[in-house]
Amino acid sequence: MVQVMIDPKLIFQNIEKEVSKVIIGSQELVEHVIVAFFCSGHVLLEGVPGLGKTLLVKTIARVLNIKFKRIQFTPDLMPADIIGTTVIHQLESGERVFRFQKGPLFANMVLADEINRATPKTQSALLEAMGEGTISVAGKSHPLENPFFVMGTQNPLEMDGTYRLPEAQLDRFFFKLDVPYPNLDVLMKIVDSTTANLDPEVFPVVDTSTIEEMKKNIRDIPIASHLNEFACKLVLATQPASSLAARVSKKYVRNGVGPRGLQSLVLAAKAHAYFHGEFHVSRENLIKMILPTFRHRLLLNFEAEAEGLRADEILEQILSHFDE
Repeated sequence: MVQVMIDPKLIFQNIEKEVSKVIIGSQELVEHVIVAFFCSGHVLLEGVPGLGKTLLVKTIARVLNIKFKRIQFTPDLMPADIIGTTVIHQLESGERVFRFQKGPLFANMVLADEINRATPKTQSALLEAMGEGTISVAGKSHPLENPFFVMGTQNPLEMDGTYRLPEAQLDRFFFKLDVPYPNLDVLMKIVDSTTANLDPEVFPVVDTSTIEEMKKNIRDIPIASHLNEFACKLVLATQPASSLAARVSKKYVRNGVGPRGLQSLVLAAKAHAYFHGEFHVSRENLIKMILPTFRHRLLLNFEAEAEGLRADEILEQILSHFDE
């Protein structure tokens, strides 16, 4: 059963309140990052430069009171540059021994900036660490920090000098979040707050033990069997070869969402319910988590790309298929 000693709704509101002192007009984005973090998932953030992606991650790390590291991915970045390497260390006695020197990946929250600029070899090293929670160097396994969260960013416009993330690696990300351009009201607030002599003070809201307790509580949130079935049918509706495929999937989808996407959807819905003070998963919780969970796992065919369709548009049509 979910423990009542922690008020998740109040903690969630306090996290949002502290983050909003620095990050303006991105409430939904902040909510999704928090949900992914407490589900032990990782996030791929897509947006053009200058929209505050780095500031967002740094601020959330401060509010969660955890260690933050940033890695700038470049074509010459090697796996050892992020993981670490074994070096020769000389003792006072003169004896030389091999010791592992940790790389920047050993932090609670890691910003992998412009992840698609690194070579596939370095991308694979990062994504293996994300999946396993450990790294191996010289035949020895080294556990990563706990909690461990990776935020990968990529620029959707600039393609020169980039390496596209393979579909199997994209599936490792819990969410893919798009950072939109701010509207007029938000732009005015941003320019007012960033060009004045203001330095908002951000306070930590939780500690590591509370984070771990909340992660366990999220998994205790119950989901009814008919909603589990609804989630499964949503996944099958994205698969063009399935007997439950939606018409739009048969026409525009090359590969649909797999089991990892289903697991992520249900867990994200549990977290969404938990942080909004609900004691069980609702259909609305599932629907709200579909786009960030499925958009990077839905592979469109040539016809969809030729017509300029986006994964979000296909998913919206699949959802309407269940309302028919």
